[in-house]
Amino acid sequence: MDKFPRTTVGDVSLPRLIIGTNWFLGYSHTSLAKDKFIKALQTQERIAEVLSVFLEHGIDAVMAPPSQDLEAAIREAENKTGKQMIRILTPIFDPLPDGDPESTPEAMFDQAKALGATFCLPHQWVTDTLVDRMHGVIRNIDRYTAMIREREMIPGLSTHMPETVVIADKTEADVETYIQIYNAAGFLMQVEADWVMRIITNAKKPVMTIKPLAAGKLLPVVGLTFVWNTIRDQDMVVIGTTTADEAQEVIDLSLTLLERRLPDNELQRTRSKKSLE
Repeated sequence: MDKFPRTTVGDVSLPRLIIGTNWFLGYSHTSLAKDKFIKALQTQERIAEVLSVFLEHGIDAVMAPPSQDLEAAIREAENKTGKQMIRILTPIFDPLPDGDPESTPEAMFDQAKALGATFCLPHQWVTDTLVDRMHGVIRNIDRYTAMIREREMIPGLSTHMPETVVIADKTEADVETYIQIYNAAGFLMQVEADWVMRIITNAKKPVMTIKPLAAGKLLPVVGLTFVWNTIRDQDMVVIGTTTADEAQEVIDLSLTLLERRLPDNELQRTRSKKSLE
């Protein structure tokens, strides 16, 4: 398997592995000290190096908040590899009619379009604010998806709530995909993993699963084995990496697992494991 397997979302071909960006931008979900470490480590050049590893393997989609700094790194990687990156952007906006005039839906969608977004999925903070579980609706979703379509982007929803997928499907919301947390540790998941597994399986649209390694709390082989073996062929895994070596490791492990083979990667060695050799 030379290039990474692909799926189709809203008539656009996407790799089933998507580049996450928390480990570029400093969202460790671990500690403030770890966040500071990431931000101090990651330069435009280092981020571009990681992105280039993915692009060389046909993994040409990145999920991110709108960011001029990140966009500069993406363009550097595109220039280096001669390959184009598909941008899946997750803007935050103020949903209140008398809210911040600088973060209106119109302004944030315009920003995403200006950054070259193919997909625009309102961030979890917005989506889950709009979910009305009592009445089984996502408030104003048709208005927002129409605005995204008007800007020639493909709409979806980013969520931490499993109800979002169920409600959007039942109400036939105009979206082409969902972002949903899914990992073997249940990290940041609001219900048990088997419930989320069933929701993903029954979703009417492809699902982009995030946090497969529970923000570094699961070994790559453990977290990736779980997600690749429990999602559908049309679904995707979004994963962030800090270095080019981590990116290559994630790609190699994923390809092996998708071929239903046991990983044969070189293991880390410590003094306490010497008797196992």
